[in-house]
Amino acid sequence: MKLLEFLQKSGCEANLARLMGEIIPRTVVKISDAIGKQGGELAGSENVYGEKQLALDVQANEIVVDELKKSGLVERLASEELEEAVAVKSSGQFTVVFDPLDGSSLVDVNFAVGSIFGVYPGGNPIGKTGDDQVAAAFAVYGPHTTLVITTKKGTHEFRLADNEEFYLTRENLRVAEDSKHFAPGNLRAAAEREDYLKLVNEWIKNGLTLRYSGGMVPDLNHIFLKGNGIFTYPGYSKAPDGKLRLLFECNPMALLMEQAGGASSDGKTRILAKKITELHQRTPIYIGSKKTVEQIENYLS
Repeated sequence: MKLLEFLQKSGCEANLARLMGEIIPRTVVKISDAIGKQGGELAGSENVYGEKQLALDVQANEIVVDELKKSGLVERLASEELEEAVAVKSSGQFTVVFDPLDGSSLVDVNFAVGSIFGVYPGGNPIGKTGDDQVAAAFAVYGPHTTLVITTKKGTHEFRLADNEEFYLTRENLRVAEDSKHFAPGNLRAAAEREDYLKLVNEWIKNGLTLRYSGGMVPDLNHIFLKGNGIFTYPGYSKAPDGKLRLLFECNPMALLMEQAGGASSDGKTRILAKKITELHQRTPIYIGSKKTVEQIENYLS
C-alpha cells in the first residue's frame, strides 16, 4: 500500500496526510538522490553550533526548506542547521522542525545516515512539549531508503520503490519491554561518570549485544526493526546536557518510540514532557525498551 493511501485510510486529517504522505517523502527522495551523487566534501561554512558543514548538510537543508515553503501547509519551519525559525505562511497549519541530514559525518565512510522530522500544530513550538507534536518521521538512507512515520496512530515503516513511491513494509512496529541490544553513545562520558561506566559494563556482563554505528537514526532504526534495544547519549562535564537537540532529534524520535510501545527519558524526566525553552536546546536521552529505560532512571538516580 502506498504511504499516502495508508494515511488516508487510517483517518489522518487531509492536510497532515498530504504533508506526511507527499511533501516529506518528496524531500526524502531528493535528499537520497543527492547523497548518491556527493561525498563528504566540506561546504566551507559552519552551522549555528560552530560545526563545519558538509556540502550535503547545506544541500539537504535547502531541499527541505524549499519543499516545505512550496507546500502551502507550513506556517513556520525550524532546522538544526539554521539559527532562527523561518516564518513561511501565516495561514499555514503546521510548524515543521527537522534535522535534514543526521549523522552527516558518516557519509564519507559510507555508513547509513538519515533525516528527522517533527510536526507541531500552528506556529512557534517554544513553550510547548514533545507531546504537542501531531506527527513525526525519520528517513534512513542505507541499502534501502525507508521512512518510519507516526501520526499518533502507531509507528510504521515504508520503503522507497523504483517509481519514487513509498510502500508499506512493516505496520505497527513494536518495541519489547526488555533489551537484547544496546547502542551506547558518548562513551567518553564513562571516563568521568562512574554510574554510566557501571551501567554499560552491566549490559556487557548480562550478554546484551553491542550495535552502535555512531548515528542516532540508524541505531534507533535497528531498535525499531529488531523490536528491542536501548540507545543512550548522556551528558558529562564538557556537555552537561549531552549533544542531541530536544526539538530536532529527541522529541520526534521519542514520539515514534512511544507509539511503538517504547519509552524515552533524560534520566529523570520523560522526554516528551520536557518544555521547549529554546530552538537549539539540548538534552541527555535514554530511549528504547521501556523496562531498560526504567532501569536507567533507577540506576542513575
